Amino acid sequence: MRDLDPRRASALWRSLVPHGRSRPVEPAEYSLMDAVEDAMWWYRALHARVLDALADEPWPRTLPLLDAGCGTGGFLARLRAAAPAVVAEGLEYHPPAAARARAKAAARVTVGSVNAMPFRDGAFGAVVSLDVLCHAAVEPGRAMAELARVLAPGGLLVLNLPAYAWLHSTHDERVHNARRFTAGGARALLAGAGLLQVRTRYWNTLLLPLMVAQRKLLSRSAPESRSDVAPFSPWADRTLHAVTALERRLAMVFGGGFPAGGSLLATARRPS
Repeated sequence: MRDLDPRRASALWRSLVPHGRSRPVEPAEYSLMDAVEDAMWWYRALHARVLDALADEPWPRTLPLLDAGCGTGGFLARLRAAAPAVVAEGLEYHPPAAARARAKAAARVTVGSVNAMPFRDGAFGAVVSLDVLCHAAVEPGRAMAELARVLAPGGLLVLNLPAYAWLHSTHDERVHNARRFTAGGARALLAGAGLLQVRTRYWNTLLLPLMVAQRKLLSRSAPESRSDVAPFSPWADRTLHAVTALERRLAMVFGGGFPAGGSLLATARRPS
């Protein structure tokens, strides 16, 4: 493990299943993620947004970037292709997923929890954490304190979060999402960890009506809980990605985000 603080070692392993009550993501969901994250419209759109944030904001690039909760390594692989000069590594809760991420992204990936990270203070110039704080095994306040702790002074934090509790669906149940966020709630969480220059913006806005229909109407007739991660037909994938690409261009032209959306991107900075 990189820069392991011995005082945190026992806390790390105790935190993998906090209080014995939360399970990791289903192994089948990791397999789905691994199979589709290189090409599926959703991951391509998410990764493009995060890469934009990292390119637009200054951060100490002499230090490595951490993907906290990197799953099977899709974003690390995308970052390696887009910005090969950036040194990046991952942290992942599920050992088989961590092994897959190492292979996919050719990056160092440590097994551990965002609730008690096995890294020294200020180790990273930027930290990315994508749809992790929503998980049942994560304690948001504790995890946010850890994300802030491992950031170097002036370091950049980029979060993606699922939006709106009323959008909770079978997808959330399947992947053990315990919470969804609003912009105000995310800002309060980031500020509470002592981070500054907090910015939040909703995205996945143009597809929000379709998302509401699928989650609140169509999913009621589904025979069992299922997630939204799945292979799409080529035409559907191209169409959905084209909508997200149009929305991304509109955001660049007009600046800022949208008043609502299915997802929430947040950035913040550790004080210098």
